[in-house]
Amino acid sequence: MKKMVAFDFDKTLYDHKALEIPASARRALRELRERGQLVVLATGRDMSTHYSRPFLDLVNADARVEQNGAKVVADGKVLFEHFIDRALLRRMLDYAEETGIGFGVTIEDEDYYINPERIREAEMQRWGQCGRQFKDAWALLDKKIRTVNFIGTEEEARAMERAFPTLQLRMFSVNYGADIIEKGISKAEGLKKLCAYYGLEMRDVYAFGDSFNDSEMLEEAGVGIAMGNAKEELKAIADYVTSPIDEDGIWNACKHFQLV
Repeated sequence: MKKMVAFDFDKTLYDHKALEIPASARRALRELRERGQLVVLATGRDMSTHYSRPFLDLVNADARVEQNGAKVVADGKVLFEHFIDRALLRRMLDYAEETGIGFGVTIEDEDYYINPERIREAEMQRWGQCGRQFKDAWALLDKKIRTVNFIGTEEEARAMERAFPTLQLRMFSVNYGADIIEKGISKAEGLKKLCAYYGLEMRDVYAFGDSFNDSEMLEEAGVGIAMGNAKEELKAIADYVTSPIDEDGIWNACKHFQLV
């Protein structure tokens, strides 16, 4: 029976150290498609930005759950979109300005952030460069926004959750920032929408991830697979822990479950 195989992108498919999708992972993607399995990209990214577009053809997914479930695309059609209420967004912008956290989002090729120095500092530490051309974050109030990003410490993230009970902040695996997700929106909910579209059940889903925003989909998928480089908390809830991304983790798990 056809299976749905869903992959987080960063540090699951995409190796940030080597700056590439490992050859063994690309082989796994190719063989999954050849065997008629559904390949799904389930990511916190907006795949329309210039940072992400180059990977669309390389992954060649049948469907995508983007921005942690705020956008679901299948066969080139948008099945679902959720936009942040403007009044809530204004309150979050006020909060960011008052507290000094990095806050904003990249829309296609433009970066809209409050306190851009926090983003620049984090990216210089992580990548050694920051090529963003920052725009006025308050312009976001005139746009349709599905999700926003937080740059700051875990302590600052927990403080924001206390200030906004309808939000959850899922720290990145490197602990320098987080995805801001409205409660009720998740990768798992996005996968459920894809299952309904393709006539499958969540028990037919194999889900791969490495970080906190993958927790719901690993818990609710038929088989949740944590990468060897995943957060320990994610490994604890996974059904299976594969080897790290740079040790053929995707390929090894797909072979283990006889998906390829």
